[in-house]
Amino acid sequence: QVQLVESGGGSVQAGGSLRLSCAVSKFIFSKYCMGWFRQAPGKEREKVAHIDSDGSTRYAESVKGRFTISQDNAKNILYLQMNSLKPEDTAMYYCAATGGSWSSCIGIFPYWGQGTQVTVSS
Repeated sequence: QVQLVESGGGSVQAGGSLRLSCAVSKFIFSKYCMGWFRQAPGKEREKVAHIDSDGSTRYAESVKGRFTISQDNAKNILYLQMNSLKPEDTAMYYCAATGGSWSSCIGIFPYWGQGTQVTVSS
């Protein structure tokens, strides 16, 4: 069964940096998409970024230029490097994955991590 375990969340000052990690197990699809999502209380869930099996990436306009999504295939870890953090980045962050011949980065992500809290103070 696919499992995603997140780590790296915490509290930081505005302008600071944080790197989130997502350890992925039992996920061996040759075609896949992995993404980072976030949600703050009372707000809609937002896709922060995703990366597919070809290495192609996309970012939400709100984080473009500040966040970087990457993957270490040898260690089966998904990362989200967050720089120049702002208070509005405060949210619960989730990693998610989808895979298979018919998977799509703009489709449903069936596998999710437990979430890790990121709090940015001014």
